[in-house]
Amino acid sequence: AYVSEAFVGAIEPLTEEYGISELFVGVIIVPIVGNIAEHVVGVQIAYKNDMDFSMGISLGSSIQVALLVTPILVFLGPLLGHPLRLIFTPLELGALGAAVVVTGFVALDGKSNWLEGAMLCGVYIIAALAFFFSP
Repeated sequence: AYVSEAFVGAIEPLTEEYGISELFVGVIIVPIVGNIAEHVVGVQIAYKNDMDFSMGISLGSSIQVALLVTPILVFLGPLLGHPLRLIFTPLELGALGAAVVVTGFVALDGKSNWLEGAMLCGVYIIAALAFFFSP
């Protein structure tokens, strides 16, 4: 809890000083910083050419959040006085849809190459730019 408080305390002045939207911080910055250990381990394992394990690490936490954590928060939210409503803007739905389609395309054959990695990075960069410049 202390690390989370320090992280939020460090982000608030950043958003005020540089005019970065809370949406950009919540969708782009927080996931990168929050999962940096998984990202590093995934890259190290991929470098050792163990792509199955690397894909499992990379996709595992996203699937866990989508299928376990989010539904639990939806049900517990009203009990705690903070309901979680899954209401998304068209930009958020578009980014989510693009990420799902490209990730599914990459994971379909169970193999990976530099072009598929570049496609994933491209989708992330496009989404980051869209969220950065969105009102």
